[in-house]
Amino acid sequence: MSEKETLTQSGHLPVASPDLVAARAEGGRWGLLGLSPALADLVGVDPQAVPAAGFERLFGDTVPPLPDLAAEVLERDLPLGGIRVRFAPNTILEAEVRPGGLTGDFRARTVLFFFRPAPAAEAAEVHGMRGASPAMREVFRKIARYAPTDAPVVVTGETGTGKELVAHALHAAGSRGDGPWVAVNCSAISEELLESELFGHEKGAFTGAVRTHRGRFERADGGTLFLDEIGEMPLRTQAKLLRVLEEKRIERVGAEQEREIDVRVVCATNVPLERSVGEGRFRADLYHRLAVLRIHLPPLRDRPEDLPLLVDYFLDTFNRKYDRRIIRLTPEALALLRSYLWPGNIRELRNVLERVYVETGTEVIGARAFADWIRERREFLPGDWRPAAATGSRAAIAPPWPLPSQQRLIASPAGDLPEAELVGGRPGRGPRSTRPAELDADEIKNAYRVAGGNLTAAARLLGVHRATLYRYMERLGLDREDMEK
Repeated sequence: MSEKETLTQSGHLPVASPDLVAARAEGGRWGLLGLSPALADLVGVDPQAVPAAGFERLFGDTVPPLPDLAAEVLERDLPLGGIRVRFAPNTILEAEVRPGGLTGDFRARTVLFFFRPAPAAEAAEVHGMRGASPAMREVFRKIARYAPTDAPVVVTGETGTGKELVAHALHAAGSRGDGPWVAVNCSAISEELLESELFGHEKGAFTGAVRTHRGRFERADGGTLFLDEIGEMPLRTQAKLLRVLEEKRIERVGAEQEREIDVRVVCATNVPLERSVGEGRFRADLYHRLAVLRIHLPPLRDRPEDLPLLVDYFLDTFNRKYDRRIIRLTPEALALLRSYLWPGNIRELRNVLERVYVETGTEVIGARAFADWIRERREFLPGDWRPAAATGSRAAIAPPWPLPSQQRLIASPAGDLPEAELVGGRPGRGPRSTRPAELDADEIKNAYRVAGGNLTAAARLLGVHRATLYRYMERLGLDREDMEK
């Protein structure tokens, strides 16, 4: 793949050939115009036989998705550089993305991708968040880009991934950083009180209103209002919120005059708002007003390289909190933590580490210190930790883990040692191996549905490389529409 890229003075094709060329007409779908042999080999396709419509199919599941980067380049008409992209669990490349001008027929605009081996990852820290993974670097990049604006932002992610930290980072890094920061959990306040809590009320407006109350919008004037669990907001309150966002004015309950406000709104949700709109539980007009910008926080299981960084961070935190000194975890203990699916994400990791920290009297924590925790986790059957388990049919942002036919969240090999073997492969298989896969259409469809349409996650559930999954899809004549039936 190309090591150096330079554009000609005319702004057309660069001197060094791009590894990937994609094109999109105004309002149309992406087309794939070119693919280097090295990149084709990486994704397991024949570069001479790749269909023009294969761009989103082949590269929509990278982290970050290549179609998203291409769309951003077209929107800004500026190049992006130094983007770390994960193609497979052990394959990370550094990308440079450039606008490439018009196609030969002048009907579409092109985007050029250049890839090179990614340098050793360095940990980055942004407002209390740490990460070296491509997914977290993309989060940090979006925070830096979105913070200076006043546009609303929706932060998505599973419970425990740190959505409020992202919202606070957007506030602190922007022009409103010196203004007030106000947060409210929309699911923690009853429907009757939420409207008053958000917009305020006048004295005597209702029974029990013994004094005038300034709502969260007024308190956030000149700053940022964070609406957590926005998907739980009642429809009646949604209607009033939409009006406030459109007119930038509020009216207290029982008041006769409106008040102007200057507030940036950042929302968070762990349920897909799109589905809530389809089910009639969330207003479509409010959704379009809020979802101007979006940041998705990856689950901890999808960023394993960040786990040691987080462990070190929490150990330092506990050393200061308890005035003790624990240096590190042993390699066996870290391997144990990597083998767990972490349904509670970073919040669960912190709680587990604090428990073991308190119970440990040595300067190094070994795998045996987690024995009681392991025994407790083995009591849970598959499916008990699904994010939607506590909310009935309400779907979560991320696919349920593990599959109904999978092993428990954590399982150990024979013997009494608490080291765990990786879970997430196919039933009856250990971690991914070099043995030929034997997949049928039903298995692939099931994994695709459980993975929420994410082919990379589906391949991981099946215990195969993504390129292997693509080959089976082509052999069985499956496409995304077939698998969604």
